[in-house]
Amino acid sequence: MKTALQQVFHSRKFVTGFAIFMAILLTVFLYPLIIQDEPLAILGQGNFFPPGIYVNIYDSIHSKSYVLNLKDAASKRIGKILTDQSRQDIKEWLVSYGVPEDQIDINDTESLLSQWEENYDSSISLPGMTFAKQRYFQRLDESVNGLLSSEGVVISEVNQETGNLDQTNTIDQSEYVHINEVANVRILPLGTDNFGRDVLTELVKATGVSLKIGLIAGVVATLIGLTLGLLSGYVGGLVDDIIMFVTNLFTVIPSFVLLILISFSIGQDNRGATTIAVVIGLTSWVWTARAVRSQVISLRNRDHVNLSKLSGHSTAHIILNDILPYIASYVVMALILQVSSAILSEASLSILGLGPRTTEVPTLGLMMNWAMIYQAHILGKWWAYFPVIVVIALITFSMNLMNTGLDQVFNPTLRD
Repeated sequence: MKTALQQVFHSRKFVTGFAIFMAILLTVFLYPLIIQDEPLAILGQGNFFPPGIYVNIYDSIHSKSYVLNLKDAASKRIGKILTDQSRQDIKEWLVSYGVPEDQIDINDTESLLSQWEENYDSSISLPGMTFAKQRYFQRLDESVNGLLSSEGVVISEVNQETGNLDQTNTIDQSEYVHINEVANVRILPLGTDNFGRDVLTELVKATGVSLKIGLIAGVVATLIGLTLGLLSGYVGGLVDDIIMFVTNLFTVIPSFVLLILISFSIGQDNRGATTIAVVIGLTSWVWTARAVRSQVISLRNRDHVNLSKLSGHSTAHIILNDILPYIASYVVMALILQVSSAILSEASLSILGLGPRTTEVPTLGLMMNWAMIYQAHILGKWWAYFPVIVVIALITFSMNLMNTGLDQVFNPTLRD
């Protein structure tokens, strides 16, 4: 056993896959200890907030200010709001309104904003313009309003005695605050999803749930396939015919189609993560049973097995003590592949809307389903779906590497 473990951990492929998988597991276990937010808690009052650092405006106003005379501050502010696309959109509206195109210079910021201020009217609906486009121009007008102003922002409060607004402070454009001195700062490395939930917190929880589904489904499928394969391969005869008849029956029916039908028949309210895992396991044992049967057939007439028969040992004793240890490494490899396959099956099932119910815990497949329903891929909100794809790829890649490494160690034909 010690020698076998040494050989396994000398395999570069196995060690690489094992390291990636352990890094994922450690993240799943340690992240909730540091960030204790609920994975489905709604943080953002809106959808698809981009990744970044969010500073509370109210607290930043009341934080200590520092004056920084940065020469390029104004140009950066203008460039951030008035992008090349925004300039083209302003020109599009002005031309549609009737301003001659040759009089519009999108590179002259002051002239362009002056023309916009003189001509734009939010109440006007130009011919052929959709409501969504009209709302876009209204938001653009709000963002560019006062963009070239060099004056500060006046802060006023209501006077409790007179009921009037009294000026209490003025914030100049050269004033800055230190982010560490602002009371409420929230880092959202992966932004929020379509419901305003922290994608990173949701992703870590979803990874844990998907791994749980994969493990349960893998164990169920491996146990069923191992049991049927051992009995079919060693006992033979009528038992082999019956087991192979059932196996061939499941082979003819595509497992994923069967999985869809069973999941649909269970109903949304009864589809928990464990239930889906068991269903996946019950529909994916076929190839394990056939592979184990082939291995057992090649072992049942070996000398040590015949000697055990002559010694009067029972069938169960021979299977467990004289056959199973010789295929143990193969069973471990089958389990790894079953876990990886189950995670992919859950993801595929959830994308179709037939995965675990959405009101309890997220899974990687459910996150993909939500992103597709709310058109994150069309809107360019990559953070809602791309990290999920990366995590699924890393899990399956690491498990396939471990399986390949084990195969190279225990398969004599692949040894160097």
